[in-house]
Amino acid sequence: MPSLLRRVKSKMFIFAHRRTLTLLDGEYGSVFKGRSLDFDELRSYVPGDEVRDIDWKATARHGSPLVKRYVAVRRHSVLLLVDTGRNMAAHAASGEAKKDIAVDAAGVLGYLACRHGDDVGLLHGSALTSRYLPPQSGEEHLERLLREVEAGISLDGPASAITAQLDYALRFLKGRLLIAVLADEVRPDAHTEMLLRRLRARHEVLWLTILDARMAREPGNPAPTQEASFDVGNGQRIPAPVAGNSVVRAAYASAMRRREEERSVFFRRLGIAEQSVGATGDVLTAVFALLEKHRSGAKSAKGSNRAG
Repeated sequence: MPSLLRRVKSKMFIFAHRRTLTLLDGEYGSVFKGRSLDFDELRSYVPGDEVRDIDWKATARHGSPLVKRYVAVRRHSVLLLVDTGRNMAAHAASGEAKKDIAVDAAGVLGYLACRHGDDVGLLHGSALTSRYLPPQSGEEHLERLLREVEAGISLDGPASAITAQLDYALRFLKGRLLIAVLADEVRPDAHTEMLLRRLRARHEVLWLTILDARMAREPGNPAPTQEASFDVGNGQRIPAPVAGNSVVRAAYASAMRRREEERSVFFRRLGIAEQSVGATGDVLTAVFALLEKHRSGAKSAKGSNRAG
């Protein structure tokens, strides 16, 4: 059986020269910048301690100087939170299977984590079920996770509902994680916003949206005219003459642009870096852009906190 991780790695080295891989590594590493030390306890100040480590509020309460003591964090945990509901069995904007894009994106993120010595876990599922595989190290474990994603997506599976996996993460997962969500085009609502606000308060959260296919093939495409568009989410078919109608296509394109803008505003409001991708050939670029957005957002937030 061909290795999914080997497929991902070969694409990385074909499409990304050494400088690009270095940039990817740098952007991934910046996600955890400033978190190589975790707070352990307070203790009395002794000559030689850094003044910046003094906890001034605790000092005021205690009456004598107290400093924060930290412990080094050698390894981080990355969670791939993947939509494996029926919606992900559809075609992407490129005409490729959305599941192939999901596997490639999970593979790139997981491989970067492995290169940095971090553990990688998986939480995936549909509207009916969620399955969790705890973070572990090593490429063999990552290969297992990628196969789990690939096998979990099928046209006869339950519908997607990423809120089910977000809720699972909130209720059952402990410890701080970098959560990379790979999902269908989410439609912002109050429930999703509430879950993401709570999740972001506990973890680092990144979001990669896998774009839907167009409603119909482009005019002039040699595909049979009798072929209908099919929505795997609700099972509805749109006859080819209707889907190919210029007025219908224009209305659909307008609705898609409006949804994209709403999604962008939604994630900006939450302070979560989000990026979209519609083809396997664009996965590396999308992952790099996502990590860069997260780094830039974290720097902006840090600057705002200092200003406040």
